[in-house]
Amino acid sequence: MKIMKKSKIFLIAALTILAVGTLTMTGFAGAASFGSAAVQEGETYTLEQMLTYAIQDEYLAQAEYAKIMEVFQEQRPFSNIIVAEGRHIQELLPLFEAHGVAVPQNNAAGLVKAPGTVEEAILASVEAEKKNIAMYETFLQKELPDDVRAVFVELQTASQHHLNAFTNRADRIQNGGTGGGAGNGFGNGNGNGNGNGNGDGNDGRGSGIRYGDCLNATEEGTDGI
Repeated sequence: MKIMKKSKIFLIAALTILAVGTLTMTGFAGAASFGSAAVQEGETYTLEQMLTYAIQDEYLAQAEYAKIMEVFQEQRPFSNIIVAEGRHIQELLPLFEAHGVAVPQNNAAGLVKAPGTVEEAILASVEAEKKNIAMYETFLQKELPDDVRAVFVELQTASQHHLNAFTNRADRIQNGGTGGGAGNGFGNGNGNGNGNGNGDGNDGRGSGIRYGDCLNATEEGTDGI
């Protein structure tokens, strides 16, 4: 068991390194001065910079997931998370007006290219969400107006849900994509899909969410995905 567990850890690490390399080579991470890529822990940032980098990173995530769906067709978790990214942008926009900051141009679509496979896209998205969470963590260590802090906390929490969704899919990839999570939806028992018994459907972990994209029932319909 220990040998198998170590082998799995090494496999995940290797695939993650491959995905990060793909992300860098394709420009998936965007420009070095754009969004979370411009933020370094311990540095000092003005409110204007923090708002600008925050919305740029949400622009970038939205553009990344749109490109992935354009290439690989609409599928979870991208189809859910891209909607959430649009909400994140809408939550940030009032802060620019409230604090007299100009809204930066959304040119993120020109900074992204889709990875070669869905698997690479999932693993690259794990890294992107980690960077987004780290960016907000850096900002939350600063002195912030109450309204800005509240939004940053909310968006960081949402990104953690997104990370959970992508990590769950990444785990399925490492396990050969067999699915088989337990849930109350989309299964032949009490659900609506192709699973067996009481909602043990094709990949249903969570409350009726296909592919195990959410880890709890509250995520769909909120900002979880």
